[in-house]
Order: sequence, then C-alpha cells, then structure tokens
Amino acid sequence: MNPQLQGIEDIAGTYIFDLRTSNRTLKLNRFFWQMIGKPWRDRFEADPEQLMTEAGLSEREKELVRAKDWLGLIQHGANFFVLEKFARVSKTTNLHVYAEMRGESFEDFLKTRRVPDAR
Repeated sequence: MNPQLQGIEDIAGTYIFDLRTSNRTLKLNRFFWQMIGKPWRDRFEADPEQLMTEAGLSEREKELVRAKDWLGLIQHGANFFVLEKFARVSKTTNLHVYAEMRGESFEDFLKTRRVPDAR
C-alpha cells in the first residue's frame, strides 16, 4: 500500500481513488468521460442500456448508473470529475449530488452552506 494512504480507511467518508481503482473502473470512467460529446449523450438518452452494454459496464455498474446512486458510484470507484459529466446529462446540479452523497435533502444541505457572519 502507498505509505501516504496508511490510515485513510479510518477517515469516514473517504474513498481511495488510486491506480488500482482507476484500472478496475476504467470502463465506467471512460463511459462517463464520453458524456462530453453530443453524439454519446444523444445515444445515452436514446438507449442507455445499449450504450452501457457497449461500453462494457458490469451489471453492478449499470445498476448504479440507472439509480443515479452518486455515493454508490464514488464508493465503487467513479472519478468525481467524470461523474460530473453524467450529472449534467442527468440534469442534476453538483449541489444536488453533494446533498444526496451526504444523505440529506437539498434544503437541509443548503442550510449547511450558510456562513452567517459573512458580509
């Protein structure tokens, strides 16, 4: 194990994205990365099942995508920066994604963002 990561498993809510994870989830992350292209997005909107199969996603990955399980995708090894591309296609803002990852309603999440003393 990378010595810089020793003890990271003790930090709740921390999910390692290292070379092993990157290699294991390469197809999933490439699938999301391709969302930058309109032809890919159009194909996804027309037939997501076909595109996920063509991209080589596992059944577990397909389930996570179908459910838009943002936290589950991160825990599985999706890179957040490509996951944002899928959020856009899903018409979901980053703030909504963050709220769902924290298990909060959007309204409750926004309350945590307030800075009462800021002027």
